[in-house]
Amino acid sequence: MHEEEMNTVNMSAFYDLTYGMFILGTVKDGEYYGCTVNTVVQISSDPNLLSVSIHHDNYTNKILKESRLASVNILAQGAPIDVIQTFGFKSGANTNKFENIAFLPTADNLPVLEEGICGWLECKVVDYMELPASTLFILEVFEAERLGDHVSPMTYAYYQMVMRGGVPTNAPGHTLPEEEGGAPAGPQYVCSICGYTYDNSDGPFEFLPPDWRCPDCKAQKPAFVIKT
Repeated sequence: MHEEEMNTVNMSAFYDLTYGMFILGTVKDGEYYGCTVNTVVQISSDPNLLSVSIHHDNYTNKILKESRLASVNILAQGAPIDVIQTFGFKSGANTNKFENIAFLPTADNLPVLEEGICGWLECKVVDYMELPASTLFILEVFEAERLGDHVSPMTYAYYQMVMRGGVPTNAPGHTLPEEEGGAPAGPQYVCSICGYTYDNSDGPFEFLPPDWRCPDCKAQKPAFVIKT
């Protein structure tokens, strides 16, 4: 691809890609390490393979290459933001991130959080490749557990727009427009009764509670339609 073609990339297109939020854990010599990631993707079901990228500067990157084992904690919407920030903004090189975190070791001694997750997976590293800024790990899942239908997984958009969470420098995900000083991301919804426009100032319309009502006419959420 020519350089002039690269300059035509509209970065706002990345806002509509979906991401999850995860705590990736590993263990070496009896010590636990981990980091917040948003790049876990299932790439195969036979065998069950995941991919995850971790920045070269993340200490967990180094440990995972040595341990070859990882737990993937799938964060729920109720996960405390301080847990996410502990694993996302501190370094395992000089901090025991699990010191004040409630977790249980699996049969393979991998850390699974006791709270704030909707499921977990145990994996082994089957391959990895070096990218310009990160390592892309290929993980094979050999154990997994889901904690119930009543727990909703956290998305990257939910973390940024509802929880107002910050983004570490090493994170591969994008920064949403409101963090860049622009308009809130996502579609706007208009009340079909009175014409009030919801501008996503309290997070995406879809994440508003079921009993939320129009500030002007008190109409319920189903009365709102996407603004065209």
